[in-house]
Amino acid sequence: MSEQYDIAVIGSGPAGSNAAITASGLGARVVVLDEQSYAGGQVWRAKSAAIAQAPNTPETLAGNTLRDTLTASNATHLADTRVWQIEREGKGWAIHILTAGKTIKVLSKALVLATGAREYVHPIPGWTTPGVIGLAGATALFKQELTLPGKATVVSGTGPLVFFVASEIRRLGGTVAAIATPNTRRDWARALPAMLARLDLMRRGAIWMADLILARVPIYWGHAASAVQGHTEVSAVSISKLDATGAPVGNARDIQADSLCMGNGLIPAIEAAQLAGVSIKHRPELGGWVPNVETDGSTDIEGLFICGDGAGIRGVAAAEIHGILTGQTAASYLGKVAVGTQSSIRQKYSKAARFGMAMTALSVPKAGYENLSTPDTIICRCESLTQQSVAKEIASGAQSANAVKSGLRAGMGPCGGKFCQTAIAALVARTNGGSVAEVPPPTPRPPLRPVPTAALAGDFDYDDLPIPKPAPL
Repeated sequence: MSEQYDIAVIGSGPAGSNAAITASGLGARVVVLDEQSYAGGQVWRAKSAAIAQAPNTPETLAGNTLRDTLTASNATHLADTRVWQIEREGKGWAIHILTAGKTIKVLSKALVLATGAREYVHPIPGWTTPGVIGLAGATALFKQELTLPGKATVVSGTGPLVFFVASEIRRLGGTVAAIATPNTRRDWARALPAMLARLDLMRRGAIWMADLILARVPIYWGHAASAVQGHTEVSAVSISKLDATGAPVGNARDIQADSLCMGNGLIPAIEAAQLAGVSIKHRPELGGWVPNVETDGSTDIEGLFICGDGAGIRGVAAAEIHGILTGQTAASYLGKVAVGTQSSIRQKYSKAARFGMAMTALSVPKAGYENLSTPDTIICRCESLTQQSVAKEIASGAQSANAVKSGLRAGMGPCGGKFCQTAIAALVARTNGGSVAEVPPPTPRPPLRPVPTAALAGDFDYDDLPIPKPAPL
């Protein structure tokens, strides 16, 4: 069974939804595929039915507007749908999906990837303890369920997200035991010129900071969470001062808490782009490895377009506009003509991207940050691999992320390497005395996401196999 469309869009966040809305408005037959039940992505995640009557936040309102617009468009939205394989079929694309427990194939003449980003959490001793959650994961709990990570939480991480999470914990009635951020006041001062382009977001950030300061929440600038105390649950979080290289110095300070929210910025989700054949390059100012994408969303693969954070971390405002640009480009590829030009949209995109990249710059990792991991620190959660075991594999000759994956299965678990490969690449680079730009991510293989074997088997029934009678003795 297969469905035929002009354009398939993978991802229904701000970028993907706007690409679909734009292209369908130009007359293209568009399908949007997404794992989530509702459009909006991570940043505009929809509230669950249990909290539907809760007061709306700016993110909820923006997400509701996007969801209403997508619903009113001519685009087909397939929610709760998992894309697990992408391949060429003729001059178009075949996208293999899992939906309602069955695998089907979607065919399209053009493909738009709007796969967004994933969070990077740098491994520290005890980071796998129950009660530790990523900053982005915490925002999902807030937006969808109004759930707190714990009663007393240490919040540690880079960029504005650390202050948003801390402010939301307080808004929802929780206690912030402390904030630790590797960024310094000087780092934020350097970002100020770009921040002036979004005075609305600056005002919102000022409100977060005012609330935290008035509540006397301790803020440790130039610090990071360096260890988690406790076995089956968090009992305390150690925070350490960082030197100019990002390495911990001096004695750590223990903060009593029952939970920790931590994160070290976002990384573009490029696995689908790699699988489709797009070339990649390392750009730390955009979050690390990114596909080669033009401003209009076009790539070096005919009929393939990429938009949003999956093309580099530039922020939600830029992702929205990039989706519109890419929707126009994809529609134009099919002969659909947009009224007017893209010049004014490109200018808006450039302005929004400057602000977003200034925020991304606050999360560019420093070399010394790797010293927060100890030899016994778990690097690969799925396979319970420590830094020491990975280091031994590298010393034995594994000089790439692919080689480490082959030797230790690092990246072959349920997460597909999303939690470990960044740290492993950094370890390979440090061991070889090189740069992470010299250690590309592993080669992606289908399935992009876990798929039940029963779904792949389809209607096949082993009971239907003809079984011959035993041979006579």
